[in-house]
Amino acid sequence: MVMHFDHVTIVVRDTVEAKAFFALMGFVERQSVVISGEQFSRYMGIPGIEAEHVTLELPHATPHLEVQLLRYRHPEPIPDPDILKLNKVGFNHICLAVDDIDAEVQRLRANGVRIRNEIIQFHDRKLVFVCGPEGVTVELAQWVRN
Repeated sequence: MVMHFDHVTIVVRDTVEAKAFFALMGFVERQSVVISGEQFSRYMGIPGIEAEHVTLELPHATPHLEVQLLRYRHPEPIPDPDILKLNKVGFNHICLAVDDIDAEVQRLRANGVRIRNEIIQFHDRKLVFVCGPEGVTVELAQWVRN
């Protein structure tokens, strides 16, 4: 039985920039290690893998929530030319719940984060998309029960 969502992993070329983005969301770095060797090559299905693996956690989240960053040293990461297109098959976006979406959008804009659209209301939530590291779409959701 699945208990809850645990983490999402994002491949990045710049861990400093990605950590700064998620720090704006309240995430803190828990650990950083290099993964390599036959065990990880088999597990990930990537021969000769060597990558920096950074674990960011949201300290006040219940249940525990992590964003994991992978910066490949070998092999080179494969760019996704369609990462901004939300109609492609497969991974679409991650969503983080916030308590005040208007304040978050204002704070993120002031810190140079690009907002992709206007805030809308849908299914008891206010929603907005923002541009995350490497073009990954991050959605913010504020629950508003009527």
